[in-house]
Amino acid sequence: QVQLVESGGGLVQAGGSLRLSCAASGLTFSSYNMGWFRQAPGKEREFVAAIRWSSGSTFYAGSVKGRFTISRDNDKNTAYLQMNGLKPEDTAVYYCAARLYINGGSYDDSKAYNYWGQGTQVTVSS
Repeated sequence: QVQLVESGGGLVQAGGSLRLSCAASGLTFSSYNMGWFRQAPGKEREFVAAIRWSSGSTFYAGSVKGRFTISRDNDKNTAYLQMNGLKPEDTAVYYCAARLYINGGSYDDSKAYNYWGQGTQVTVSS
């Protein structure tokens, strides 16, 4: 049974930082591209960042580039999202997702991901 469990969310002031973690189990973690998405109230889920299974190449949404950093530790079966310079508009539920390396589709396409976590709330106060 595949599980993705996010942690690290919380309430932070604008300009602050948070580090989200996504612990994976029940899958061969190193064979999966990992992504982070977020969904704010009343809005659709949107892509935040992704990291390749092999090369570690990373991809970011324009709105977070330069502020957020995605990484992974294949030995710990965990993906991370370091978020710096947080803004109130970053407030959302953040989800991690796993996408088998052979899947087609774009990294920012949520439909291309096989598994999802339950999400962790990030709230940024102004």
